[in-house]
Amino acid sequence: MSWDLLYYVVAGFLAQIVDGALGMAYGVTASSLLMSAGVPPAAASATVHAAECFTTGASALSHRAFGNISRTLFHRLLLPGVIGAVIGAYVLTALPGDTLKPWIAGYLLALGLYIIAKAFHAFTPKEVTTHLTPLAFMGALLDAIGGGGWGAIVTSNLLARGNDVREAIGSVNAVEFFVTLASSAVFLATLGLGHWRIIAALALGGLLAAPLGGWLVGRVPRRPMMVVVGLLIVGLSARTLWLSLA
Repeated sequence: MSWDLLYYVVAGFLAQIVDGALGMAYGVTASSLLMSAGVPPAAASATVHAAECFTTGASALSHRAFGNISRTLFHRLLLPGVIGAVIGAYVLTALPGDTLKPWIAGYLLALGLYIIAKAFHAFTPKEVTTHLTPLAFMGALLDAIGGGGWGAIVTSNLLARGNDVREAIGSVNAVEFFVTLASSAVFLATLGLGHWRIIAALALGGLLAAPLGGWLVGRVPRRPMMVVVGLLIVGLSARTLWLSLA
C-alpha cells in the first residue's frame, strides 16, 4: 500500500473514532481533507459518502449492539433524512456548495458554544421528539451539499434540547447509514464512481474504528462529552468560517 493511501486509511480511522463517539465530524473531516488535496466539492462529497456507506453501516451495528439507539428517534429521523439527502445530492450537482459554508459554519459555531454552556447546568435526561422532521431534512440536505454536517447539525440540536447523549449519538449514527446510502445513490447516478482507491482507504479505516467508537460513547461521562462535542463544533466551524471569508 502506498503512503498516500495509508494516510487516507489513518484519516478514515480517526474520523470514524470521533464520529462514532461524538456522533459527528466524519464527513466534515474527510471532505476537508479531500478538497485540500484539490478534489472538487461535488466529487469530494460523492467520495466521502461512498466511503460512509461502509463506515456508517458498521457504526450503526456497533451502536445497536451496545444499546445506544432510541427507536423513537430513529424512526422519526429516518424518512425526512433520506428525502433531504436525495434533494441535497441533486442540488450539489447543479450549484456550488461552498456558497452555503459561511452560513452553516456561523450557525454551528453558535450552537457549539451553547452546548458547552449547557454542559455546566443541571441536566435531566429527556427524550425530545418535537420538530424532528425539519431537523432531519435540513441536516441531510446540508450534509449532501457540503460534504458533511449531518451529525453536527442533528446531534448538536438533539443534545442542546436535552436528549440523552448516548441515545442521541447512537440514533443519529444509525440513521446516517440510510441518509448516506440515499445521497450516494444519487451521486453514483449523476457523477459516476471516481476516486475508488480513496473510497476504499477511507472505508477500511472507518470499518476498523467503528466498534471502538460505539464502545466509547456509552462510557464517556456526560459533562466531558458535551464539552468535547461543543469544542469540536466550534473548532471546525471557526476554521470553515475563516477560510470562507478570507
